[in-house]
Amino acid sequence: MILPLEASAAPATEPRTDDPTIPAAPDGLACPAPDIFDLGAFRALMADACAEGLQPRAVRDMAVKHLLAARTRGMDAISAAFEARPFDARPTVRSYTYLTDALVGAALEVCTRYLHPLPNPTEGERIAVLAVGGYGRGEMAPFSDVDLLFLTPYKITPWAESLIESMLYILWDLRLKVGHASRTVKDCLRLGRDDYTIRTSLLELRFLGGHEPLAAELKDRLWSDLFASTASDFIEAKLSERAERHRKQGGQRYVLEPNVKEGKGGLRDLQSLYWIAKYVHRVDSVAELARVGVFTEEELQSFDRAENFLWAVRCHMHLISGRAMDQLTFDIQVEVASRMGYADRAGRRAVEHFMQDYFRHATTVGELTRIFLTALEAAHVKKAPMLLGLWRRKRKVKEGYVVVQNRLNVEDPEQFTQDKLNILRLFEEALRTGMLIHPEAMRLVAANLDKIDDDMRNDPEARRIFLDLMLKHGNPERGLRRMNELGVLAAFIPEFEPIVAMMQFNVYHHYTVDEHTIQCISTLAKIEREELVEELPIASRILQNGVDRKVLYVALLLHDIGKGRPDDHSVLGAQIARKVAPRLGLKAEDCETVEWLVRYHLLMSDMAQKRDLSDPRTVRDFAKAVKTKKRLDLLTVLTVCDIIGVGPGTWNNWKAQLLRSLYRETAQALETGLEAVNREKREAEAKRALRAALPDWEKKDLRAETGRHYGPYWQGLATDTQVVFANLLRGITDDEIRIDLDEDADHDATRACFALADHPGIFSRLAGALALVGANVVDARTYTTKDGYATAVFWIQDADGAPYEAARLTKLRATIEKTLMGKIMAREKLADRDKLKKRERGFRFPTSIAFDNEGSEIYTIIEVDTRDRPGLLYDLTRVLANNNIYIASAVIATYGAQVVDSFYVKDMFGLKLYSRARREALEKKLRAAIERGDDRARS
Repeated sequence: MILPLEASAAPATEPRTDDPTIPAAPDGLACPAPDIFDLGAFRALMADACAEGLQPRAVRDMAVKHLLAARTRGMDAISAAFEARPFDARPTVRSYTYLTDALVGAALEVCTRYLHPLPNPTEGERIAVLAVGGYGRGEMAPFSDVDLLFLTPYKITPWAESLIESMLYILWDLRLKVGHASRTVKDCLRLGRDDYTIRTSLLELRFLGGHEPLAAELKDRLWSDLFASTASDFIEAKLSERAERHRKQGGQRYVLEPNVKEGKGGLRDLQSLYWIAKYVHRVDSVAELARVGVFTEEELQSFDRAENFLWAVRCHMHLISGRAMDQLTFDIQVEVASRMGYADRAGRRAVEHFMQDYFRHATTVGELTRIFLTALEAAHVKKAPMLLGLWRRKRKVKEGYVVVQNRLNVEDPEQFTQDKLNILRLFEEALRTGMLIHPEAMRLVAANLDKIDDDMRNDPEARRIFLDLMLKHGNPERGLRRMNELGVLAAFIPEFEPIVAMMQFNVYHHYTVDEHTIQCISTLAKIEREELVEELPIASRILQNGVDRKVLYVALLLHDIGKGRPDDHSVLGAQIARKVAPRLGLKAEDCETVEWLVRYHLLMSDMAQKRDLSDPRTVRDFAKAVKTKKRLDLLTVLTVCDIIGVGPGTWNNWKAQLLRSLYRETAQALETGLEAVNREKREAEAKRALRAALPDWEKKDLRAETGRHYGPYWQGLATDTQVVFANLLRGITDDEIRIDLDEDADHDATRACFALADHPGIFSRLAGALALVGANVVDARTYTTKDGYATAVFWIQDADGAPYEAARLTKLRATIEKTLMGKIMAREKLADRDKLKKRERGFRFPTSIAFDNEGSEIYTIIEVDTRDRPGLLYDLTRVLANNNIYIASAVIATYGAQVVDSFYVKDMFGLKLYSRARREALEKKLRAAIERGDDRARS
């Protein structure tokens, strides 16, 4: 309820002396009332115009003309005032409500005075106009709906019907989005009895004009005949509606593009509190929630701050979009942050600081909701929650605790706070018993956070309790999330506080940093509970065989703790872990392992997704980095949890296959020695496997096939792909282009194999053809045979990140063939498609280009880290082709709107790019191509 906290209706300013019939404006507007709407001036204009004897249509047109101009002036005045004071949500919302009231009142006055005058109305020819819903509450953003109820005593008369029609046409011509209903008092009671949405809107009716006794009658009848004795049913309906709304919005408070109105922790949750409070306690303002004992004064202030912030954000969103807009998308986040005065600082962007504030307010809304609903349970107007896990025997709580409404509460608050370790014990007892914590206990904890000091942090018993919360009870995420929301986690580990509600401004991460951390720990717990054996066989086996769980959980808790600062978060995180791990009671060796895991928590993911795993050097380098099987096992599980914890859909078969391959080969290298990882051995095994896969081929054909390829071909492709190429190459002529398209389930992609006569730039032409059909390349390999043919394979996905459906493959093949034969020019056709999505324009991805001559024995690795777009791979490969660079393979790793393309290349003489001058010249050309593409994408 955005009305002032101290009263349900704003007190009036000094009455106007020039016209006593003009209603007084409310206090606390964003700017002077006459700047918003001058009713006296409008009346004078209409009186002058109507004195000339205008026809009704001309009167209506004149009214619309003046009201439209007045609305524009009023909107501009409020917007300017809000821009000057961008956090002043209450005066702004109140001002938009006042402007809407004035427009509706003026339209009603025009209709009753000039268009449909009725000097002596009968009892049945009475009408009252009421605001309902959000408009009835007085909560109006710049482009909110105007919900009206036209109330009549009996069946609508022709006069009332004409008046309503004329009034609506005026309001529609003013470009207001009007929702309306025409009902009698009996209609309202009947419909409200069956429909909770209608009942809720009637709960917030507000008289605007017309016959006021009729509005008063409806209000009295609602409370006496409809609302009385139905509080329990109304509450359950509203809570069920709230749960469904949250489900539709994703069920998470920390999604990175939240819905400010409908999302979890948004305005609708605060409004639901007010609806229920009004229904149960018949309060007319938020301030009364403290007087009836629902909230403390501090909680009321939190309610006020959260509501004010959320309304400020919503108003800015409407003004930026020029329409009703509630989804806080990435592009709008940047603009709202700027309008509200946030600035870049401490290595983080303004938008990230803004969104951190947003999520902290959303958390406050969640806490207030919990407190409020529990107060309702105490009054027996809401059902208490069922215990978690009803199939289990109810556990008896330990001494000092009591069960209140199926929630865990503290028996004696004063005694509880005498031992500060009880703060942690409360969460341990909640996990042990499977109970939710009572809001009264939460209030107690929140009020005593200052007791969590260095003495407590270094207390061995406190360390034990904290570690047991993660290690003993099987669902650590529940305890950690509640500790985090109440501030206990940040108090016990102060280094965690900066990442609380910290947003990462990119498309890749779905959650804030703290929620991502908790999601990672939740995934680890699921693996331990053997819930993901089929999806994660290696990680599950590692945990079944036994690892140091304490090290793994602590490393996951700390792996992103260094985020949000200018330095590399892995390096900074390792430095923080060096201090925190000993404080948590870990032994020196375990502390060292935790520090190493935090420092290198991205290593396995980077190796798997950004390097060619068929190159023996990749596995050898990775094995040298991990050194031991123990570290390999720990890092593998941590990497899997980290990727899955990014958000839904991030983990897929492709990433799983890459990580499993890297794990298996590294484990074997650590066991048998790094010397065993060599090209000759892989080549011999691959040829043997191909012969076995082609049992119907004659020996001379097999000898020809196994002899026509160079070593990298045998090391880089799986046997089933080599079988495809063997058939494509069999009998091929120089003027043929042979293509095989098939789904590769293990890679979550369509495998596109091409066999054709080799010529310079073939990789670039293929990349252009694939970009033209909208294919997203996730991996690629190209090889040249000894007899002059190119064998190239691309793994591609459609726009939804899935393999192409079989029905689309024919058209896909036809377009690719036309492009390769020169009938379609890729660059020209791509110009129109190479556009950035609006929501991604606010992201900053500085381009980084690195040359690595050590990561492969025979290739230079060129790694390009930049913003992704449809034609990027084509542009990069065309630069390489034009500079006589041979591309052996390309590994593409995509992170939302960011991409890392790694090219394994040689020069025209088959050598690495040793010349520094050549590398610098090539980097300059690659950057120029990226910048030209970015300019096209933004134009």
